[in-house]
Amino acid sequence: MLDTLAHVFQPLATKQFDLLLVIYLIAITAEAMSGALAAGRRSMDVFGVVVIAFVTALGGGTIRDVVLGHYPIGWTQHPEYVYLVVLAGLFTTLIARHMHHMKRLFLVLDALGLIAFSLIGCNVALQLNYPVVVVIMAGMLTGICGGILRDVLCNQVPIVFRRELYASVSLVVCALFLALRAAGVDTDLNMLVCFVLGFVFRMLALRFGWKLPTFHYQERWD
Repeated sequence: MLDTLAHVFQPLATKQFDLLLVIYLIAITAEAMSGALAAGRRSMDVFGVVVIAFVTALGGGTIRDVVLGHYPIGWTQHPEYVYLVVLAGLFTTLIARHMHHMKRLFLVLDALGLIAFSLIGCNVALQLNYPVVVVIMAGMLTGICGGILRDVLCNQVPIVFRRELYASVSLVVCALFLALRAAGVDTDLNMLVCFVLGFVFRMLALRFGWKLPTFHYQERWD
């Protein structure tokens, strides 16, 4: 399984790669479970649960790869990821009544997953020699698109567009990663700084309810 993301993290040291892979696996599991819960709130059947769990966990990376022309898409070559998210979604249906006790844990895992997904997206685009703005967009697509797909399929306005800072955290992490990389900062230190600052930023946004300004408009017919 360690070979799955090897082409993405060729410049990274082995210990660093292992850590990112572990966080990635934890993140897609947590995202699959959050997708299953969202499906449950809409009273979907088991097939609906599986679909929502899948798109929440793997949808961001899929969209990124399609946009960048990065083929083959990872999960098509490594079906163990599909098994993992499907099983996580189904398992959630069995323990859903107890999951309110793990809300804080999910928030922590989600924050770590957002940062890991964002860095993975950046590295994919860097490997393909895309310009800086595309690298940042690739990181953000990987980080937030799974949640957007989940909310759209569940017929609600995506949370990322209307609640605490989330996409902004991904943007800051991607920009910081590239800035430190351009400044010649050691890769290990770069990744550590991105994880620490990104995680603190996300936790503070949750704690204090930080949001971007909202736009309100209503059409008036005179």
